[in-house]
Amino acid sequence: MVKIESFAVEDWMDRFETTPNVLNIAETCAASVSVDDLVRLCEDKDAPGPFSSSDKLTYGAIRGSETLRERIAALYDRESAAEPLPADNVLVTQGAISANFLALYTLVGPGDHVICVYPAYQQLYSVPESLGAEVSLWKLKEENGYVPDVNELEGLVKSNTKLIVINNPNNPTGATIPTTVLTQIVAFAQQRNIIILSDEVYSPLYHSLPSSSPSSGPPSILALGYPNTIATGSMSKAFSLAGIRTGWLASRDRSLIESGAAVRHYTTISVSQLDDRVASYALSPPVVRPLLARNMALAKKNLGLLAEFVEKYGEVCSWVRPTAGTTALVGFRNRKGEWVEDEEFAKDVLNRVNVMFVPAAPCFGRGGDFRGFVRIGYVCETEVLVEGLKRLGEYVDENLR
Repeated sequence: MVKIESFAVEDWMDRFETTPNVLNIAETCAASVSVDDLVRLCEDKDAPGPFSSSDKLTYGAIRGSETLRERIAALYDRESAAEPLPADNVLVTQGAISANFLALYTLVGPGDHVICVYPAYQQLYSVPESLGAEVSLWKLKEENGYVPDVNELEGLVKSNTKLIVINNPNNPTGATIPTTVLTQIVAFAQQRNIIILSDEVYSPLYHSLPSSSPSSGPPSILALGYPNTIATGSMSKAFSLAGIRTGWLASRDRSLIESGAAVRHYTTISVSQLDDRVASYALSPPVVRPLLARNMALAKKNLGLLAEFVEKYGEVCSWVRPTAGTTALVGFRNRKGEWVEDEEFAKDVLNRVNVMFVPAAPCFGRGGDFRGFVRIGYVCETEVLVEGLKRLGEYVDENLR
């Protein structure tokens, strides 16, 4: 029997996000939208809606409809130096979590070695371990802005290294891997014929990069000239549609897509036709532009509110300000200047003021890493964040200052 660690962050969300009247600032999706919201956002008021109620609900296109795969492929066209990605190089899946699992299940097993950035979504390193691979954690450092240090790869790589796993933008830190570092990672992997899996589920929410950075953010891993790469993405985070459970695998190497498609026959066969059509509509040019503009503006506004909170409570709070995505890693100290026990802290805040976030040590750390830190999802509805931070501030005033 395959043995796998408890998926700590998902266990936490499952246990507490249905708490009555909770102010959820743990959620990592940009504030969710409805189909009606998408129709209102559409810049072409004559465009047909996402689906017809008279359509027969067959399995549909097994790999995802041509329309959806074309529109996903078009997301990668912002990297102008790269050739357009063919629709056949995209495989539609049930969320990015399924895309990541398919890639890992297909690529690694006993005798293989995997390097994975850390912290990151636990799936990215626990699944390879469950498949019998050895995993080395590529630890991101606060003093380096949680950007991976490519010089450390030489000490991590082994003769049997099959895969390097990165996450850009990063969950939980909200850090961006800049183009220069991505290029170095690609050069390192290419010299050794190592596959790169890049979880890009929070792309393209590069909302707070330094003024010297390109406004569009770094390119996808698929744009850097190395075909032995896979990118995964989703409609859940940057596109506010977690409820349709639609994600994808994309690669310049068609054989990697074919391998994933072969494995997927044993799991989901196809995605829901309804989900496919909502996703296709959301990614259509007259909808995707205003949808992303809405979410970029929301992220910038809400990050400013969170920054004001961290500054106000600077004697007990610390962080590396995020540059992208929807999450921030915020540390808390008590009156003695000691890191709080973040799991007990998160439970106490939930019990006393009904505000929910995720403790980092149990949900993202190993061996006590990230003790005292919590992950806050700040791209929720602004009023939820405002009230949540207000109540959290009252708790901090009473218990930590």
